[in-house]
Amino acid sequence: MNYLLLFFYFFISQPQTDTFTLTLTVDNIKEVNGTIEIGLFNNGDRFLEKGQAYKSISIAVNNSSETITIENIPKGTYAISLFQDLNDDKICNQNFFGIPKEPYAFSNNIRPKFSAPTFEDCQFELNSDKSVRISLLN
Repeated sequence: MNYLLLFFYFFISQPQTDTFTLTLTVDNIKEVNGTIEIGLFNNGDRFLEKGQAYKSISIAVNNSSETITIENIPKGTYAISLFQDLNDDKICNQNFFGIPKEPYAFSNNIRPKFSAPTFEDCQFELNSDKSVRISLLN
């Protein structure tokens, strides 16, 4: 009997980690080829820096709209940056002025004007399962 009570005590007292599912739909895909390269950031200090994303995901483009499910994400503040890698070089190719030559997008569908957006521009709260729709800028 004591073992049973001890088991329930440890089972109930285990810390509960809240993780959620983020469903991301990317639309406005004009060319059905290449990949969508996604960076999910959880920190504004290194936002948009290569290799600094909390999670990086690459998916093949097979349709004019793609849906990606990212599971087991802890509660928090996040921002998304993505681009369609048309030439499969894993780089968002830019022109002389630093403007992307490949389709790109950010969470909150931010449309940058003269510089890259900030983490604060793109941030959203994840405290339950969430669906986000982002349209590529071509």
